[in-house]
Amino acid sequence: MNRREFLKTAGAAATAAAVPQLAKGADKPPAPARKPNILFLFSDQQRWDTVECYGRAIFPGLTPNLDRMVAEGVRFQHSFTCQPVCGPARAALQTGKHAKHTTCLKNNIALPRRENTMAHLLSAAGYDVGYIGKWHLASDGKTYPDVEPFNCRSRPVPTDRRGGYKDFWLASDVLEFTSHAYDGHMFDGDGKKREFPAGRYRVDAQTDWVIEYLRTRKGGAAGGAARPFFLFVSYIEPHHQNDHNHFEGPHGSKEKFRDYRLPGDLDSAKGDYKAELPDYLGCCHSLDANVGRIRDELAKLGLAEDTLVIYTDAHGCHFRTRNGEYKRSCHDSSIRTPLIACGPGFTGGKVVEDMVSLLDLTPTVLTAGGAKLPDYLAGRPLQGLIDGSAKDWPKDVFVQISESGCGRAVRTKRWTYCAEAPKGKARYGTRDSDLYQEAFLYDLQADPHQRTNLVDSAAHATVRAELRELLGRRMAAAGEKPPKILPKAQA
Repeated sequence: MNRREFLKTAGAAATAAAVPQLAKGADKPPAPARKPNILFLFSDQQRWDTVECYGRAIFPGLTPNLDRMVAEGVRFQHSFTCQPVCGPARAALQTGKHAKHTTCLKNNIALPRRENTMAHLLSAAGYDVGYIGKWHLASDGKTYPDVEPFNCRSRPVPTDRRGGYKDFWLASDVLEFTSHAYDGHMFDGDGKKREFPAGRYRVDAQTDWVIEYLRTRKGGAAGGAARPFFLFVSYIEPHHQNDHNHFEGPHGSKEKFRDYRLPGDLDSAKGDYKAELPDYLGCCHSLDANVGRIRDELAKLGLAEDTLVIYTDAHGCHFRTRNGEYKRSCHDSSIRTPLIACGPGFTGGKVVEDMVSLLDLTPTVLTAGGAKLPDYLAGRPLQGLIDGSAKDWPKDVFVQISESGCGRAVRTKRWTYCAEAPKGKARYGTRDSDLYQEAFLYDLQADPHQRTNLVDSAAHATVRAELRELLGRRMAAAGEKPPKILPKAQA
């Protein structure tokens, strides 16, 4: 592709990504005659290559239930987070806005009460809205003057900080502060503790409560007329247990998953994957088994045909090979995620090759429920990729990186390009910056494991210039002030 063709394609992608098109009928398929139930399953820190159907399995046979779900539904081959850190990714998903606009640019910043979430909009569209698991959007420090400081990391989340999930609530703000793999609790809607059963693995216990919800809600096994439900289930696995500094899989994981296939990006002297990967895989296998339990229960209750199940993740995990912790980088190990949907509108064992963002899931869920799409949404409904109605779908995804630094990246099918704010140049710590400098360039065609940084390569100067322009347009489309991005040689 020559420079003119590249810029023409990139320009169309960036313009499409600005998303006022959401108001256009071509991007919003007609709402189904009968509104489906929507069950959103969200893992935390799960690499895309832990799911075998993606073709680069770390451990064969690890995810039979997700693979079966793919065979019946739709797999999105190139799915990426918009923010590789827990709180900002969750805020973006719940609202459909970039982190800059929610102000949730790092952990420990509460989602402002003014924000409308998927729960608010689906409730207005006639849904019962419920939440089970890790929230991570209620506690706040003194980060911004307009946000009231409040700490509920280990206390119940007040009603007005639950993001509109008003019909059912069983959660902890930061689940790793109220539990470990085999002990702990969450809080119900009345703020009362609900203890995990003794000896029950956390994923199993949380799924027990999901199944209990399905069986006992009005219109479930207990009978009675029911509105459709939107249930958001947020697992903490396979996220590492912060206070133990360790991944905690089910008992026996170290032995069961010791013979893994080492991913090419982890073949390094750095990191802690040698000690931690078996337990991490144990977490992923447990998540898969519990997806199977949930889908089996939906079938038993006669809900399977009328329920859209979506499975994805907040961000990936590089096991301290790219920086001093587990994510917050532009690499696929941090930003690439599994994304599988199965149910009304998502059937047939299809594979979508287009680039999709976590931000696309907000309008996807709203479209599935027949809710009104606000014009501020930063993504587009994935239904348009299934039925062919989407026009000028972006050829890249845009990623904001924050908390431990301030970075901006674009990921195309072939390239990863990232610029970072020089130390001391980012506003409000890691919010944004007027000045960035090139930090990473990877040719994914020649280097799929992102081992060779081409940011200094003279042979790739033209590519960097093209991607620099694309990144600037992406940042502007996301509402950021047009930045100055310095080539590495000028940094």
